[in-house]
Amino acid sequence: MSMNIEIWSDVMCPFCYIGKRRLEGALEEFTRKEDVRIIWKSFQLDPTTVTNPALNTIENLAHKKGWSKEQTYEAMGNVVNMAAQVGLDFDFEKAVVANSFNAHRMSHLAKKYGKQNELEELLFAAYFTEGKNTDDTQTLLALSARIGLDEAEVMDVLKGTKYTEEVRQDIAEAQQIGVRGVPFFVFDRKYVISGAQSTDTFLQTLQQSYDEQAKLNVVETANTSQGGQCGPESCEVKG
Repeated sequence: MSMNIEIWSDVMCPFCYIGKRRLEGALEEFTRKEDVRIIWKSFQLDPTTVTNPALNTIENLAHKKGWSKEQTYEAMGNVVNMAAQVGLDFDFEKAVVANSFNAHRMSHLAKKYGKQNELEELLFAAYFTEGKNTDDTQTLLALSARIGLDEAEVMDVLKGTKYTEEVRQDIAEAQQIGVRGVPFFVFDRKYVISGAQSTDTFLQTLQQSYDEQAKLNVVETANTSQGGQCGPESCEVKG
């Protein structure tokens, strides 16, 4: 019995990386971890972002918010401390301002090979810890190589428009289901967690979603030899 967790996220979102770690902490305690499938969905916090390797996140945020550098450092310091609590080392002075659209396209390519979660981890680390430009072709090639993607296929994607529609579909779907911010976690299309909630909250939601799915399977099994069922073309009585 499998469970899907869809995560709307953006590479430039610090709480998405923190939320990823907290979910992973919950999965370590979840007895049916092997039944869980993580599906990353694209979301852009600011589609108008212009990639600028000469500009770091601190400077960009101060400009956008009209804050002083002192105010910006204080605000980011809180996020850095939160990240440290889950073992992450954020360095916003090194973080390069980069549009995330191409990174999202690469995530969809990685999904094709069952490597999406691995690439998302590398993208987050590249952005928040390593100070790499996640919109740069060479950076994306290097990260993709680390998870075993074919260089020629990666280049084919980056030079063209492949997976553009998939990214846009994810963003459109987010609007349809009311996603206003990320991270946004959807458990089997039944339960939602908005934001980087506690590990305990993730664990409780995992268990509740799994338990309800198990009950549904029991009911379906019990009804296979009797009762009624409607399909696309007709309804029939069984038993």
